[in-house]
Amino acid sequence: SLLFPLLGLCFLLSLPGAVAQKAKASCPQCPDNAYCVNGTYCTCDSGYTSGSGQKFFTFPLEICNDINECKPPYSVYCGLNAECQNVEGSFHCLCVSGYRLLSGDIQFKNSNENTCQDGSVKKGTFSSAQLQDILVGTGTESAQNSLSATSILQTVEMSVLEAALRAPDQRLQRVQKVHNSTVAVVTRVVTDNCSEERESFNLQAQMNSMNIQCSAVVQGNTQGPNAVAFISYASLGNIINATFFEEMNERDRVYLNSQVVSAAIAPERNISLSQSVTLSFRHTKMKLNSEKAFCVYWESSKNGGRWSMDGCFLIHVNESHTICNSTHLSSFAVLMAFTSQEEDAVLAVITYVGLGLSLLCLLLAAVTFLLCKAIQNISTSLNLQLSLCLFLAHLLFLVGIDRTEPQVLCAIIAGALHYLYLAAFTWMLLVGLHLFLTARNLTVVNYSGINKLMRKLMFPVGYGVPAVIVAISAASRPHLYGTPERCWLHLHHGFIWGFLGPICAIICINLVFFFFVLWILKRKISSLNSEVSTIQNTKMLTLKAMAQLFILGCTWSLGISQVGPAGQVMAYLFTIINSLQGVFIFLVYCLLSQQVNI
Repeated sequence: SLLFPLLGLCFLLSLPGAVAQKAKASCPQCPDNAYCVNGTYCTCDSGYTSGSGQKFFTFPLEICNDINECKPPYSVYCGLNAECQNVEGSFHCLCVSGYRLLSGDIQFKNSNENTCQDGSVKKGTFSSAQLQDILVGTGTESAQNSLSATSILQTVEMSVLEAALRAPDQRLQRVQKVHNSTVAVVTRVVTDNCSEERESFNLQAQMNSMNIQCSAVVQGNTQGPNAVAFISYASLGNIINATFFEEMNERDRVYLNSQVVSAAIAPERNISLSQSVTLSFRHTKMKLNSEKAFCVYWESSKNGGRWSMDGCFLIHVNESHTICNSTHLSSFAVLMAFTSQEEDAVLAVITYVGLGLSLLCLLLAAVTFLLCKAIQNISTSLNLQLSLCLFLAHLLFLVGIDRTEPQVLCAIIAGALHYLYLAAFTWMLLVGLHLFLTARNLTVVNYSGINKLMRKLMFPVGYGVPAVIVAISAASRPHLYGTPERCWLHLHHGFIWGFLGPICAIICINLVFFFFVLWILKRKISSLNSEVSTIQNTKMLTLKAMAQLFILGCTWSLGISQVGPAGQVMAYLFTIINSLQGVFIFLVYCLLSQQVNI
């Protein structure tokens, strides 16, 4: 039988592992490319996987196979002009034929360390002719895709920085400039590790400029010279134009209204910065009042790249210039958009008239809750806070929802609206909870236990919970506050669910409260005698429950349902009903209150 020779061979092959594990007698015999864990089981070395797919095993005939990181499902991306090469237990990246690393090394780990450039660029030398050759050498066909543009940007950046760091006269001539009709380059070499604490550099190229802190250039590197480069391309915008901007509606006309610029530092090629940089762009054509400006950067990818607004903020814009702020280094530009979206005039009139009436009623309701001592209790306290939140939210909506410039102000307005509407919904939840507790204790006029509990919880919950949600949202993705059309939450990356998630939960909870209230009231009415006051109180509570459902749930359910063929109808229903929330509150809790009428 072949079984025994095979077992004997496996035993002999495992002897070295057994000797190494002599100190751990209880450890199983691990195969090659594996090691013992806690003296009880084996696991494969990094870069290997077991034949059975299990991470930990004890079977002595298990085999650890090499993982090919260069093929699916791993497919390590090494960056442009580079390829992945698998080796036993690991992998590395290599520049393709004709390209080399700036450092002179042969291999590197991943795309973040990719500095592969054309080997024809000579070390320590750089001229405008070389840059022009790079741009012109892309050819008619390759100039039509983003992959060639990404290659241009990376090649020029690396060539410029290498030339600046290797220049023999860098201590005498710290600022170096190259300019022609195609490209303008300005570099600054730092050799004294920032002599002043808040020292900053202003680099200008082709009517564009960049301001960067010296500490951002050095990045903690004190072992030699550091360099920053600012590059402005005269015609690269013809290759990577506005068609690579995917964050606008198809009906919006977008075009590139600046030259493409690049900013980079070396030898530490950190993209993210501890201190932001300020970029000033001169428009290629005068900006119209109907146009909106967007600060964008070139986000490179495996397939080339696209324009993105992430981490880029609009600071100021006028007819001739746009000033942007960025938290990272890349290639930047300014896009202009003339939005052709036509607003529904009838819907706009309904919104403004309805919200104006709602503001008046909310103000009257708040004054009533404050001045009418006969109705001052825990219920009116809750409705007072609800009225105040809705009043402030509606007022800010009317005056600030369309103030999309400057972008920082728009983001603040969006954050304030996010908080105020979440606070209004939270107070709606507390009103629904109190209504449910009131129905449970219908026969008790003043139940002190519930009042004490509500008074302790209502302000921390009513204003604290929305503050936590908004703080988390703002800390995680602040750039998604404010859109090109409205000062509201961005729809990208599911950010809008920072608002929709809580309100959907509150609507569902209030629906549960509503059905419980109706069930309790039905039982109460069936067990009542002919006591008129109790019957009237029960009917009033039923009316409040119905109004509560209408105010707290139905209106925003219609707002969420504005999709599909019925979206226009839902938009009208939502606008009409939602703008009358203040009227409902004033009608139910003030005009129909017997204590107020008395």
